[in-house]
Amino acid sequence: MATPIKEWSKLEVRAVVRFLFSKGIKPSEIHKQIAETYGEGAMSRSRVYQWCTWFGEGRTSLGDEPKSGRPKTLTNEENTTRVDELIRCDRRMKIRKIALKLEIPKSIVHEIVHDTLGYRKVN
Repeated sequence: MATPIKEWSKLEVRAVVRFLFSKGIKPSEIHKQIAETYGEGAMSRSRVYQWCTWFGEGRTSLGDEPKSGRPKTLTNEENTTRVDELIRCDRRMKIRKIALKLEIPKSIVHEIVHDTLGYRKVN
């Protein structure tokens, strides 16, 4: 038995699934070979079946599909600029009021004000 590969990427394992699936190997056997080569944590049996289904339906991409919904972060350059402009207009404006005006969560406004812009309360 060969030594398992310790460092691998998701794309590499998905490429192996695609290759073996195109050769007509069953998903259960593909999972067994992946577990032997990359270790048990490389890809679950259900995920191998899912990828085989997608490749059987004609999928060619190995990457993740774009996800719908709220973006991962709202601390982008546009929001940072908008928060900075509001603070420069009224330095007494509270985080809660900024969040309401810009319609973004208070936690994001707090992160922008303190971490990104580096503003602190002065007594």
